[in-house]
Formats: sequence, C-alpha cells, structure tokens
Amino acid sequence: MEKELLFSDLGISDEILRAVEDMGYTQPSPIQTQTIPLLLEGHDLIGQAQTGTGKTASFGIPIIDLVDTAINKPQAIILCPTRELAVQVEGEIVKLSKYKKRLDSTCIYGGDPIDRQIKALRKGVQIVVGTPGRVMDHLDRGTLDLSHVSMIVLDEADEMLDMGFREDIETILKSMPEERQTVFFSATMPKPILDLTRKFQTDPKIVKVLRKELTVENITQVYYEVKTPLKMDLVTRLINVHQFALSLIFCNTKRATDQVTEELIARGIQAEALHGDLSQAQRTKVMNKFRKGHCAVLVATDVAARGIDVDNVEAVFNYDLPLDEENYVHRIGRTGRAGKFGTAINFVTGRRDLGKIRDLEKFIKTSINKLSPPSASDLLEMKQDQLVKDVKRKLAQEDDNSLFEASIGKMLADGLTLEQVAIGLIKLQMGPAVKELNELNFDLDMGRPGRDEGRGGRREGRDFRSDRGSYDRGGDRGGFDRRGGKPERGARPRKDGKDSAKDANMARLFLNLGKKDHIRPNDIVGAIAGETGVSGKSIGGIDIFENFSFVDVPKKDVNHVISVMNTNTIKGKAVNFEISKG
Repeated sequence: MEKELLFSDLGISDEILRAVEDMGYTQPSPIQTQTIPLLLEGHDLIGQAQTGTGKTASFGIPIIDLVDTAINKPQAIILCPTRELAVQVEGEIVKLSKYKKRLDSTCIYGGDPIDRQIKALRKGVQIVVGTPGRVMDHLDRGTLDLSHVSMIVLDEADEMLDMGFREDIETILKSMPEERQTVFFSATMPKPILDLTRKFQTDPKIVKVLRKELTVENITQVYYEVKTPLKMDLVTRLINVHQFALSLIFCNTKRATDQVTEELIARGIQAEALHGDLSQAQRTKVMNKFRKGHCAVLVATDVAARGIDVDNVEAVFNYDLPLDEENYVHRIGRTGRAGKFGTAINFVTGRRDLGKIRDLEKFIKTSINKLSPPSASDLLEMKQDQLVKDVKRKLAQEDDNSLFEASIGKMLADGLTLEQVAIGLIKLQMGPAVKELNELNFDLDMGRPGRDEGRGGRREGRDFRSDRGSYDRGGDRGGFDRRGGKPERGARPRKDGKDSAKDANMARLFLNLGKKDHIRPNDIVGAIAGETGVSGKSIGGIDIFENFSFVDVPKKDVNHVISVMNTNTIKGKAVNFEISKG
C-alpha cells in the first residue's frame, strides 16, 4: 500500500509547516501534492483544478517560500477575476506566512480607495494579490513596480477571460521580466487559455485533478421537480424542515437574486443578496453578516459568488440550474468543506432541466437522486420535536423558577388544570407555526412526471437524513414525503365530460380555456394552487373541452379562487373563472 504524503514530505519550510498545522491541515490535497514540488523547483505550470480543491495553498506555499524578504519590493503577483476571490486568496497568504518574518502582502481591487493601496505598495510588500483592472490602474499610475517579480499566478484564468480581461492580462504579462515563473490555474482549458500558455509560458508542467476528485464525496446531491411558481414555497419548506444554519441559493440573474431575497425576508427568513450591482462596501458587509451567521441565507449569482469561502455552509440550492457543468461543480463545492457533510439541492422545472440533470450526472460521474418534497405534516412534526428539545433545555438550566411557579399557581387558582395550562402555553408557542402550515398546505408535487414519463421516476422516494451523512430508505421523521409514481391529488380529467364532483362541499367553476389553448389538468391545478394557496389535493374533477373547461373546488374557496384567478393567466393566456350554471 502506497504511503500517504504529508506536508513535511513536500520540501516546504518549517515556518510554513507550523502555519499549516495551526490551520488544522495534516495531509496535502491531490493538487497540492503534485503542484508544490514543481513550483519550488522553478517550473512554469498549468493547473486544472476547481475551487475547493486546495489550489490556493498549492501556489501560495511555494510563493511564500521563494520570496526574498530582504527585498522589500513585489516579487509575486496573483491575479484573480473578482474582488471576493482576491480578498480570500490574500487572506490565505496571510495565514500561511504567519511565521515568516518580514514578509508582507497586500490586496488591490476596484471599489476600494486607491490611496490606501498606493500607501501599502509604497511601504513595501513582496506579494500582491489583485484584479486585472486594478493592477492595470496601478501600472498606469506608476505605483506598482514589476521589475523584481519572479512569479505570476493567474487564478481562475478561464473566468478572467470570460469577463473580458484578456487584453489587461497580456499587458501585465508583457510588463514583467522575461525570466519568471508563469502559472495558470483554470477549471477548464478552452482555446484562449491554451493560446496564452503557448505565448507566455516555457515548457510548462501540467497538473490535472480528475473529475472524480473534484466532486466531494460527502456532498449529498438531490433534485426536486417543481413548477416555477412553487419554487419559493419549496425552498422555504426545505429550509424550515432541515433548519440549515447557513445556506447558499444560486440564481442565474441579478434580478432573480433580488426577488428571491425579498420573498425569503417576507417569509421570515434572514437573507441577503450578492451580485455584481452591489458596491464593494455592500459586498463586504453582506459577506461579513453571512460569515458571522447574522443572516442564514445568501442568495447569489455565479460571478458574485466567486471567492466565497465559508466552511460551515450546510446546503447549496440551485434555484436555477447553472448554465454549464463547470459552474455546477463550483456551486456545490461551497458546501461539504473541511471534512463536514453538505447537501446540494437542485430545482428542476420541465424536461429541459431533466436533460441537464442527466448531463450533470455524466459529467460528475455521480448520481443526483430524485426526492419528493416534505409534507406539511413533516414540518409540524419537526417543530414539535424542536419544542420538546427547547423545553428540556430550559428545564435543565439552574434558574430561579419561583416567578414561573407563581404564574402557574395563579392559573390553577383560576380553575385551570395543569393539562389546560400546558395546552394553552403550547398553543401560544406553536400557533403561528400551525397557521403557517395551513397557509402552505398545498401540493408541491404538481405537474411532476410519473413513472412512465421523464426519467421514469427512478430513485424516487430516496431520502437523506437531517445530518446529511447517509441515505435512508423510507420516510425520515421531519424529512420528506415519499410518494411513489404520480402524486394523488383528486384532479382527474373525465373523458365523458360528466361531473365528477358528488361532494356537497364542492362547487364547479367554468373557465374560458380549453383544448385549443393546449391546457392540461396539471396546468389548471398548478395555477390555482400556486396563485391562491388552495391545496392541490383539495381540487376535484377537471373536464377539458375544446373551447372551455370545468374544475371542482371547495365551496369555501370559490370566491377567493375567482377573485385571484381572474387577474392571472394560465400558460400565458388571460383566464376568466365563474360559477358554472350547468
């Protein structure tokens, strides 16, 4: 059996070994094992690796060991695509250089006062971490001296090219001494990256982390099929059921991040948005709140999330599936860090998204399991369990209970029994939760393909436990509502057009859309439940004719359904509901 390498086997200095030990690392990652010795030997290098693989230390450690602290001028430049990543990388450099005396680094990026950066550079630093645009600003001003630079690292080079920094990168590279180490780290190797390597590198060594090493084994990956209007209800329910301490929600647009954030806040969940329209001061404030746990959910776009490095993120939600497989790996790599378990939750709407899930499975060589949404009863049971734990914890505290005992005494003197007192107090505590459940108690499974559609329902009903450490066959308490195949919801079309509602509590509504409008029963159920909050299970028979349709709804909800739906659309077409006169 081959011996596993330690950091001490890589030829790094005692000062860095002490710093690495302080950071809690014992064994180098695959990218570190292969990269550090090559960089210490002075080679140019191309490293293909994702965020979360330990690549910052893989180039940070050699840089710290190679710089000469007797020379108080920049000797290494690290370029990053975003301010967040630059700050993260420089923070890692500071930790790794903790015991190396007289070594200084600084971070330069747009949105931060340039005068402060100029002051730091004039004072003297050996390592500069920055974004291409701000590095160019300092070169133009003459405040950044590259004459002593012996190594440049392009971190996430593909991302920098995608953001339009190619011209700046080439200018920076041409401004440096020809005798230097040039290092590229990139998740992908498209032609523009290869063109740069051929132009600016000399006989580079290539280090590639295989895909199976990029996907962290302790991340549980699952997906739900859900209609777009119900995404918010599903994400809210999942956050409440599993009580994730910190969660990341990814959207594909800035507008969506703002909308999702506003909806979460309206539902009582502490959330913050992170996207490119925020100023640097705003971004820093948001990230500090998230790191300290002052907001439970961070809603972000892909570019804005580059550089997010928070070890205790428990779940990543792909509210919108990413546009490509590489971004998917970047996203889910934000959880399951530092040996902890994490969960990646994907929302799927329609066959196109199902196709993306299949493509992702091929890319990461791992199954993404299909689950059914948690039921309202799951949420209630979770809250009951939590109440029991809270009560036990309070009773275990050694406090003065005399005031509370006196309050109970007053209630007993007023004729209440102990059981009545307990029920009343539980109502005060659980009442809002029960009300919330009644409002949310509709079917989140609407419109999902059954076993004979889409992916054939494979792996449906598989669940992950609340500790995200293992799978469980069967319903986990406080977890998910397992329903195999097509969900029952009482909304079934009748070919003969006869009334299927024999219940005196049901009323039949007429609507002005039919087969000619390509309307299906699922469209009607989804629209009513999504817009009105009426449970999909409570909707009765649906009869669809050429030019119109009928749907049975509970009599108590008739006026509400008519008033809400008559201001909405189904499949983009204006709809008119009225009580059937037939």
